[in-house]
Amino acid sequence: MGIVTFSLQSGSNGNSIYVQTPDARLLFDAGISGRQAERRMARHSRDLRDCDALILSHGHVDHVRCAGVFHRKFNLPVLTTRAAWDAAARFQGAVDGPEFFAPGQTLRFGGTTVETIPTPHDALDSVAFVVACNGSRLGILTDLGHVFDGLADLLDGLDAAYLETNYDPDMLWNGTYPWPLKQRISGGAGHLSNDESGSLAGGSGRRLRWVAAAHLSEENNSPAKALAAMKAGLGRSLPVMLAGRYDVSDAWDV
Repeated sequence: MGIVTFSLQSGSNGNSIYVQTPDARLLFDAGISGRQAERRMARHSRDLRDCDALILSHGHVDHVRCAGVFHRKFNLPVLTTRAAWDAAARFQGAVDGPEFFAPGQTLRFGGTTVETIPTPHDALDSVAFVVACNGSRLGILTDLGHVFDGLADLLDGLDAAYLETNYDPDMLWNGTYPWPLKQRISGGAGHLSNDESGSLAGGSGRRLRWVAAAHLSEENNSPAKALAAMKAGLGRSLPVMLAGRYDVSDAWDV
């Protein structure tokens, strides 16, 4: 078996992604309830209690609100940066001894590695991830801030990726969000638009086998617009999937 992955939920209402390799079962982020996570894992015949670690990307509430529950109820070790942990402490409740890593550090679980990629998102020590095992490489690339130096090269070296397609520019600028929030989302520390992500994926090499549109805004995007922009940007036949806001995705092989 190579890498198998599915999204339990992806969006500003909560994020959590499961990744399994031959020697590791990993959960990335804890922005949904323990009950939701347990039920959605069971849809793919997995048990949340079997995960080797919960790894947090940053301290925003949609990524960490239930980290304490996952630790206490399901006995998951928590790995995070110290700054992200301090920023999110009010959401998490009691957690006995999280393990801290520095952005840029590579985490190891047997023959599986997790590269932590610093991102310019507006959260302390925000990171994206690349999970690698037996030559296969999966990217979890959300909350990116902007198309920063090295991001295109990073994507070019992946076999599959969750890639944020957060907003449609027309929907954002013509929508009801207050002006400062619109600037925050579209600015250098916010999120990538559909068009930015499509262009980014389109510049990747032939190694990429599939891409999943992730972290869609509810008010400023739609699945149809995100998927259409991704397919247009790719300019070639490549599976494009959706990591949805409200339910577990299919399981995908890498």
